[in-house]
Amino acid sequence: MARRAFWSQGADRRGQRIISTRLQLCHELGGQTGGVPFQHPARSAALKLLSNLPRHLRDYVGEVTTSMAVGPNPHNPLDEAKPFYQQLLNALAEGRQIRIGYDSLFEQKEISTLLSPYRIFFHRRSWYVVGRSSLHRAVRTFNVGRILKAETLNSTYETPPRFSLDRHFGNAWSMIREPGERHDVVVRFQPLVARNVAEINWHKTQKTAWNDDGTLDFQVTVDGLGEIMWWILGYGKQAEVLHPADLRERIQEQITAMQDTYAGKTPKAETKTRKRKS
Repeated sequence: MARRAFWSQGADRRGQRIISTRLQLCHELGGQTGGVPFQHPARSAALKLLSNLPRHLRDYVGEVTTSMAVGPNPHNPLDEAKPFYQQLLNALAEGRQIRIGYDSLFEQKEISTLLSPYRIFFHRRSWYVVGRSSLHRAVRTFNVGRILKAETLNSTYETPPRFSLDRHFGNAWSMIREPGERHDVVVRFQPLVARNVAEINWHKTQKTAWNDDGTLDFQVTVDGLGEIMWWILGYGKQAEVLHPADLRERIQEQITAMQDTYAGKTPKAETKTRKRKS
């Protein structure tokens, strides 16, 4: 009775906005075309909740949702990976190991490893699983979209009680932590992009300082320079590395290689000199 009274009076406008926003978020995240892969149940739940709302709230939500949209970044649709995703979820819930065949970008070949999955998470463009790999004898990160086959075993495991994704990734710029490679990075951004950079919380260690000429000095402490280098290059001439010298030199090398490419010269093959995720 109390619940019916709440709905019949209609939550205040702020409450209605909160309800509609959350329903829209679930609907968009589980969208069949642009939503996060494997989150269709969120969309189904949103539709079910919407169908049970009083008519005046359904009408209100309908009006609001037509003017809202959630646009996730371009990502891997993972069309063929759903069985592996579900298999990993079940293995994690039951504490069972799983043997996977994996198309490794680092090894440049298919590998087989016995995996004890610790966490499954969505990051930017794909779903990933983190766990101990028997092949690497270490905790590694695997892209669910590159799993070629999987077999859940009866052997069990326990996730270390102190394990967390935050501790595992440390100060990686994104996902690739390079042990023993902690660097303080300072990048100066030109006014054209400075405000866009300053508005976003890119990294948990970031600090920003505005200069009188409208440029922005952006500082972070990262475990490895490989990932942040590509981010900086994405800003072209609007970004200049001030520190460290090693990162500045790497970017100069990339610029020279790009000049050679556009001049029609054959680029030199890159060699793997630093550790990367699988």
